[in-house]
Amino acid sequence: MTNIAFIGLGIMGGPMAVHLVKAGHDVVGYNRTPAKTRPLVEAGGRAAGSVAEAVADADVVAVMVPDSPDVRDVLAGEDGVFAHARPGTLVIDFSSIRPDVTVELADQARELGLRPLDAPVSGGEAGARDATLSIMVGGEAADFAAARPIFDVVGRTVVHVGPSGAGQTVKAANQLVVAANIQALAEAVVFLEAHGVDTAAALQVLGGGLAGSKVLDQKRDAMLSRSFDPGFRIELHHKDLGIVTAAAREAGVVVPLGALVAQLMAAALANGDGGLDHSALLRGVERLSGR
Repeated sequence: MTNIAFIGLGIMGGPMAVHLVKAGHDVVGYNRTPAKTRPLVEAGGRAAGSVAEAVADADVVAVMVPDSPDVRDVLAGEDGVFAHARPGTLVIDFSSIRPDVTVELADQARELGLRPLDAPVSGGEAGARDATLSIMVGGEAADFAAARPIFDVVGRTVVHVGPSGAGQTVKAANQLVVAANIQALAEAVVFLEAHGVDTAAALQVLGGGLAGSKVLDQKRDAMLSRSFDPGFRIELHHKDLGIVTAAAREAGVVVPLGALVAQLMAAALANGDGGLDHSALLRGVERLSGR
C-alpha cells in the first residue's frame, strides 16, 4: 500500500483517485470544491482540507488540474506541494499543460529533493472511468519505474517518452490529432446528412475501413444524437491547441492544420460552446453551413 495525495478530483481526477483506492492504496484527496471529494470518500479514501494536509504523509502526490497556472499554484504556491512534501516524494502531474512550464517546475522540484514526472493522459472521461487511459510520461527513467504501479492502475497504455516536458509535448501532439479527427468527422456527418444518407449506417461502414478511428467509435453517437455532455470540454481542448501552436512556433515548425482547428475550436468557444464536449465542433460546421 502506498500513501497517495490526489489533488484535483474533477471529471478525470475523481475516477482515477477511486481506482487507486480500490487497488488498495491509502488515498487522501483535495479539491477546491469540497463536494467533489465525496466519491473518493465513499470508495474508502479520505478528504483533506488543504494541499498541505493532503501531502503531509504522502509517498506519491498526483495532480490533475485544468491549466498551467493551476499546476503552478498547486505545486509552487505558498501553501503548495513544494512547501510541504517530503524529500523523495514522487510528484506526478497528470494535467495537460505547457511543456516549458513543466520543465521549469521539474527543475524546482528536483532542487527540493522531489521526483517529478509529467504524465498527461488521453482517453477522456470514459478512459478515466474505465481505467483505460493512455499515459505519456516525461521524467527520469528510475522515477518512471517507481511510479509504474500507480500508472498501471489508472491506464492501459503507459509509455516513458523522454525527459521532463516530453510527456506534455506528446500530449500536445495527441490533442492536435484528436481535434483534426473530430473536425473531419463533424464535417462528414453534416455532409452525409445534407445528402439524405442513412448517416448511422454510413458511419458504421466508414468505421470498418481506413476512415475508422477511435474518434469515430467514441464520438459518432454524440454527433448523431446531438448530445454533447462533456467527456472533454471544448474550453480545455481550446487551451491545448494554444499549447500546440505556441510550441510549434517555438520549435520553428509549421502546423497549418493545427492552426485551422485551433481557430475552429476558438470559434466554438466564442459561440458559447466551451462547456460542451469537443464533439460539439459539429455545431460549428452546422453554423458555417447555415444549418
